[in-house]
Amino acid sequence: MNIRTLSKTAIRTGILLVASIGVSPLTAFAQSAAAPSGGGFADRVKQGVSAAGTPAGLTSSPPLETLIGNIISTVLGFLGVILLGYILYAGFLWMTAGGDSKKVETATTMIRNAIIGLLIIVAAYAITTFVLARLTATSSGASAV
Repeated sequence: MNIRTLSKTAIRTGILLVASIGVSPLTAFAQSAAAPSGGGFADRVKQGVSAAGTPAGLTSSPPLETLIGNIISTVLGFLGVILLGYILYAGFLWMTAGGDSKKVETATTMIRNAIIGLLIIVAAYAITTFVLARLTATSSGASAV
């Protein structure tokens, strides 16, 4: 299997994984009790969430900017894990090159690209953290540091 085929397979697998993670909250609604009186689907969901969340001590939801920040942090963390796997794979290719300069060059290119991607992810995380801290401070009326 060549690098292009493996890369395409990894991209397709990643897209499928992200898509399945995005759809997975919908499966939580697969089993519902008898419909409570009044309201539509959104009202039933809110009632179900409050019925499950109140005993757990979850009485209020976080602000929107906090929720968005958590989602972005999770996605960036997931991308970091993917890049770590990519670097490990490139290192494996380099170690098993057996003196073949083409394979070594391919592996070093992969490592360089992964490091550049990691720097981009770290920068995106820093920018996201900064912007969301400012938004949270602005919406709560506190002064952001």
